[in-house]
Amino acid sequence: MEEFASDTDSDYASYWRDWFISSKGNEYFCEIDEDYLTDRFNLTGLNTEVHYYQHALDLVTDVFDMEVDDDMREQIERSARHLYGLVHARYIVSTRGLAKMMDKYKSSTFGKCPRVICDAQPLVPAGLHDTPSHSHVKLFCPKCEDLYNPKSSRHNSIDGAYFGTSFHNILFQVYPSLVPEKTQRRYEPRLYGFRVHASAALMRWQEERREEMKERLRGQGLETGFEVEEEGEEEEEEEEGEGEEEGLDDMFELGGGAVGQGVVQ
Repeated sequence: MEEFASDTDSDYASYWRDWFISSKGNEYFCEIDEDYLTDRFNLTGLNTEVHYYQHALDLVTDVFDMEVDDDMREQIERSARHLYGLVHARYIVSTRGLAKMMDKYKSSTFGKCPRVICDAQPLVPAGLHDTPSHSHVKLFCPKCEDLYNPKSSRHNSIDGAYFGTSFHNILFQVYPSLVPEKTQRRYEPRLYGFRVHASAALMRWQEERREEMKERLRGQGLETGFEVEEEGEEEEEEEEGEGEEEGLDDMFELGGGAVGQGVVQ
């Protein structure tokens, strides 16, 4: 950073913002518009959250012109990063910020869901707390509606407050076309073709609850949000289920002995 201290204040600060966004580990952040940073209304209350607030703000907003030693510069630099993160959480729920984050979401900048059945669904960053230093950023999958840790240690160290608890929900409220259809496919553990008993019972319960929810939604004239199943797939599943029941009946009729409890249905 020192080699740029001799440049003009404008060039120095502009370089800092560009450098921050382009640095490894900061890919989740979008660039905050300068007019948003210079509007003091958007910074309300942050002066109590950031050490050396005014110096950090001067660095980020292109008016820093003080001669300071290396230790002081490092502290101001750290405060500037923290300030940028806190402002970022506010900016990404604005119209312009949502549009920028939507572009990152579409390009899978935040990664893809590791769940196989989600078919590489793009993720969005989400915080578990709105106050800093409580938890690191997580990644939300809108298809399975679960949270995941970032793969990179650089991303995993980002404070979740820099994205907040509301951003990912607001994004899909403003852009409902981005909400993917919920999948009805489920992995069924099997032993020699027979479903494992404990998992099969849990899956039957989940299927029943899901069907009840879909019926309630249809009764109120609302979309269920689930992808439409093909009739052929439903018939195939029914035939498969009948075949399993017949196979079990044959086993008991032939006197094959007791089936291991808790293994097959």
